[in-house]
Amino acid sequence: MVKAAILHEGSSNDKTADKKLIKHLLANLGFDADTIYFDGFGSKGNFFKKDNLNYLRLKNLVEAGQIDKILFIVDADDEKDDVKYKGFENTENELQRIINELGFQDIARFYIVCDPVTKTGYLESLILASLPEDKRKCIECFVECSEINPKQIHKTIINNLYTMAYPEPPYNFEHPHFEPLKTELTHLFT
Repeated sequence: MVKAAILHEGSSNDKTADKKLIKHLLANLGFDADTIYFDGFGSKGNFFKKDNLNYLRLKNLVEAGQIDKILFIVDADDEKDDVKYKGFENTENELQRIINELGFQDIARFYIVCDPVTKTGYLESLILASLPEDKRKCIECFVECSEINPKQIHKTIINNLYTMAYPEPPYNFEHPHFEPLKTELTHLFT
């Protein structure tokens, strides 16, 4: 029986980078991802709309006793791109606001995905930060030299370079940067 939900950016299909990483990490921790209700919210702004249909479905599941823990996994992004919703602190404040407005404060937690040192970025930033310095610099150098834009293409290139160059293991989950996310995922199963 599903008792926990993970809300993430992107679509709900299994091929998104966010869901792929989450499922790999759950397996690494020995947890069954099939017991989790996953819901992709598309863009980050959708998380902060109380009338989002995803929340209506989730509230129904909570009220029916099918969900008793919720984990929001949302990118920090960069505050320079949007001074209301982007940036670590803005994301944290908006997540806390929406959790309270929805009445989920007793059952919801969140993890903000970013480079843990700079507190900016997204999933690919966390993945890069977990690489050894020489491998990280190689990817960063390529991206910088290529002057890739817009940001979405930039993220795709980083993800593709990473998975092509360092396929085994797919992620460095032993790196300390993954510990906070491991803690949040473990909480869903305890």
